[in-house]
Amino acid sequence: MTAMTKLVFPAPAPTTLAVAGSTAVFPVGRVYCIGRNYRWSPDEAVPREMPAWFMKPANAVVPARGVLAYPPATSDFCHEIELVVAIGRGGRDIDPAEVEPLHVWGYAAGLDLTRRDLQQQAKQAGGPWEPAKAFDGSAPCTPLVPVAACGHPGRGAVWLAVNGLERQRADLAGLLWPVPELVAMLSRSVTLLPGDLIYTGTPAGVGPLQPGDVVTGGVAGIGEFCMTVAGLATPHQPP
Repeated sequence: MTAMTKLVFPAPAPTTLAVAGSTAVFPVGRVYCIGRNYRWSPDEAVPREMPAWFMKPANAVVPARGVLAYPPATSDFCHEIELVVAIGRGGRDIDPAEVEPLHVWGYAAGLDLTRRDLQQQAKQAGGPWEPAKAFDGSAPCTPLVPVAACGHPGRGAVWLAVNGLERQRADLAGLLWPVPELVAMLSRSVTLLPGDLIYTGTPAGVGPLQPGDVVTGGVAGIGEFCMTVAGLATPHQPP
């Protein structure tokens, strides 16, 4: 019998998400985020190619409740409300017609938080987006709703407000590339695995957040949240 591998330090606990109406939790694998996937102006042409995508680490996912930490290294901290898709069965080169009946486990409402100033710097330099997108706590998410409870939402409001003033609103029917096409697209690049999350893109109206702001939002029939932006942490000063 092969001896058990000895870890040099204890492995971190897996990231999990609550499941609505259940004591079970969903183990989070990888987090894929879709770029522009709604029209941001009425005359915007329908794209001919699939949108760009990027990734966040699993431990960027946190419950969308309570305090929303203002991250370091930015002066332009922005919100992006999105429908989140949870994968329950993986695969490669998935047929779009099989995505919903076979591969989607459930849905949630999430925030793709962004250090916009760092993103603009990356765009100008042709550099990676990780500093702008993959920071701690950058992917708040509501409890997942299983497909058995909510079906596959093809329409319904996606919205976000700050201090009671609405900033973002769209309908899921306005997704330029719906969920089946998005999941199929990703599966042509990577083998999707159970536990993967897909943030499906944000409507127009993204904007900055300041300490003390109260952020509310949600996806109709899926989930809502309320979070308060914390003050920027004071850098540690050596004694």
